[in-house]
Amino acid sequence: MLSRDREYQSFETTDAVMSVTSSFVETEDALSEVSVLGTTKFYCRFQDCMEMYAPVGTVAEYLNNHSSWFACCAEPMKVQPLGEYGYALVIGRFGSFGYEVEPKIGLELLPPNEGIYRIHTIPIPEYQAPGYDVDYHAALQLVEAANHAANSSVEVTRVEWELDLTVDIHFPRFIQRLPKSLVQSTGDRLLHQIVRQVSRRLTRKVQEDFHQSFNIPFPIKCKKHGVKSH
Repeated sequence: MLSRDREYQSFETTDAVMSVTSSFVETEDALSEVSVLGTTKFYCRFQDCMEMYAPVGTVAEYLNNHSSWFACCAEPMKVQPLGEYGYALVIGRFGSFGYEVEPKIGLELLPPNEGIYRIHTIPIPEYQAPGYDVDYHAALQLVEAANHAANSSVEVTRVEWELDLTVDIHFPRFIQRLPKSLVQSTGDRLLHQIVRQVSRRLTRKVQEDFHQSFNIPFPIKCKKHGVKSH
């Protein structure tokens, strides 16, 4: 199976403005500084894909059985099942300026509808996010692709997806006093960085696990294509 590379998920930023965690203070004094008058929204749109060296039907069989691969491929994120299709994820520990937080979100991996797999946020029972809200919507589809390798009859399936992500944060007053444009640009940039890093790690592990599970050779040069974020 997969190697369990325990990469520490810390996204430090040297920008003297903020990080996603600068609003998530775990003490009463810090929480008293959070203003309830307004929030700041950060956006990320992301497109990516990965190649699987197998027919579409085989890849669909694997994706439909997500309970067998999602938790191990999501490592080092902590994953807890929520019903038949849902999972609670602790994304990682983020810190800056002495503040730390481990954002936790619920995701539901829906069965395919007309060939489209969708993932969206769901509530986590008995959990109230401390000062932030996440709205996650992803759509994934399987596309037959040509295998350009010489003298090869192996079928290739491209797993293509799009993600729309919004993070709504209640900032402490000292952050709210900073220029809004600077806070916005820095937060958007950090959010894109986090999404790219998590996506890259998850993609690699899913590719490895899929090919090992079906005993299919996994070409070293098999990589993602067309990564976009904006």
